[in-house]
Amino acid sequence: MRKKKASPVKDLLLTRYAPIADSIAALFFPYAEVVIHDLHDQTVLYLSNNLSKREIGDESALEEIGRSARERVIGPYEKLNWDGRRMRCVSNVLFDDLGQPAGMMCINFNIAVFEDVRSTLDLFIKGAGIVAQPDELFRDDWQERINTFLHGWLRERQLGLNGLTREHRRELVEALYAEGAFRGRSSADYVASVLGMGRATVYKHLKLMKESTS
Repeated sequence: MRKKKASPVKDLLLTRYAPIADSIAALFFPYAEVVIHDLHDQTVLYLSNNLSKREIGDESALEEIGRSARERVIGPYEKLNWDGRRMRCVSNVLFDDLGQPAGMMCINFNIAVFEDVRSTLDLFIKGAGIVAQPDELFRDDWQERINTFLHGWLRERQLGLNGLTREHRRELVEALYAEGAFRGRSSADYVASVLGMGRATVYKHLKLMKESTS
């Protein structure tokens, strides 16, 4: 998936690293997603085998990467995907021709599919050297916060994402709004995609809630 290239940096990232992203995603299909972030405008530039329901142009939620640039490879660490599945992730700093950090490639691997065979794949599932999710990269990861709140809400009510009624979805949008989940750019579109709602419906609920609190 590509959008029109708009700068030499984007051209470099797409030309040099997009084929690598496609190769990794193809090798581990359908369990691996590879995302390339443009560090200059802090947006998602390229997606291969989209598992996270992100879109090109979404905010990257990446912050200062000084230490990460020195380390070059960050992780592995774990994140919760929109569907409640655990993802094991590794991020790599991508450099331009001057040796400056220009992008970030994140490889997100769906390890939940191996949970049922934990006894035979225990070493693979547990892995080694798992570190905490890097604060410097994801200080404002609104997608992660939405995922965490959403699945906590579902667990409390013993509900499944695929079994939500229209009323459940409305209540969940209201709960997310009360949590301040819609402050991130594209957050309303992301919630609509995850909940299987029309974007217009989500915006309608948000408009009503804003009017009721004004």
